[in-house]
Amino acid sequence: MQGLRDLLQQTQQRGVAIGHFNISDLVLLKAVVAAARELDVPVIVGASQGERDFMGVHEIAALVKSLREESGVSIFLNADHTHSLAKAEEAAKAGFDAVVFDLSALPIEENVRQTKEAVVALKAIHPSILIEGEIGDIGTGSEIHETTIDVSKGLTTPEEAKQFVAATGIDILAPAVGNMHGMSASMVRGEARKHLDIERIAEIKKATRVPLTLHGGSGTEGDDFRKAIAAGINIVHINTELRVAWRESLEASLGKQPGEVVPYKILPPVIEAVKEVVLSRLRLFNGEGLAAQRVELESAAE
Repeated sequence: MQGLRDLLQQTQQRGVAIGHFNISDLVLLKAVVAAARELDVPVIVGASQGERDFMGVHEIAALVKSLREESGVSIFLNADHTHSLAKAEEAAKAGFDAVVFDLSALPIEENVRQTKEAVVALKAIHPSILIEGEIGDIGTGSEIHETTIDVSKGLTTPEEAKQFVAATGIDILAPAVGNMHGMSASMVRGEARKHLDIERIAEIKKATRVPLTLHGGSGTEGDDFRKAIAAGINIVHINTELRVAWRESLEASLGKQPGEVVPYKILPPVIEAVKEVVLSRLRLFNGEGLAAQRVELESAAE
């Protein structure tokens, strides 16, 4: 299997993006892998600090390794939103392919200092591991918010992004470009969607010339995804959409089988429901409608 760095370069050249999907149990993991296998596309499995604490760092790594070998799919494992060097080192030692070292809540000077130290320490453990840093404010928690969060504050500027990348030596940057973690209740109901600052993405890409990650992708308008990928986004994170599908399909499965107590009879419909969400996003990230958006952006730039 080719490395994640090489794959990111290839997707950049092809004008597509890699889908990143968080998991916190075997149901979600099986759904993500099944979707990637059906479409025969690479995928990144993400596990945040909380998700890793629940499932176990080494257990997740072992499961992903097993499914990678069994499926033949390029499955990469990312330690999402890691807030301490100790937790990042734990993931590196377990064989994760990438770590999101997220100190975006700290003052920028402290974020730079600690992220730079983490890059050196983690690559000493696992030389091929990719380190992602984050600046700007995209909120916290892949959950349902009762009200829509104002994302106009704390946006990343191209100048900040360029300086941060140069000072830290990170491989990947996660900027704040109108994205946010979680979804509002109105987004879950289909009444509202997230919209991204496409011009800002293009400017940050030009300034940094490194792979860019879009966190908090759940609930984003499809055309915004296409424009963002054409502007330079290389990885797109989806979590809350999977959690909503997991919860709703589990409730439906339990409702249809009120007397059932066997997990492997209750959970297959849940896997299928989550898989459908992953399939729809992977199709979009891997080319569905992307060519038209690239032409549109190129024409606008002339």
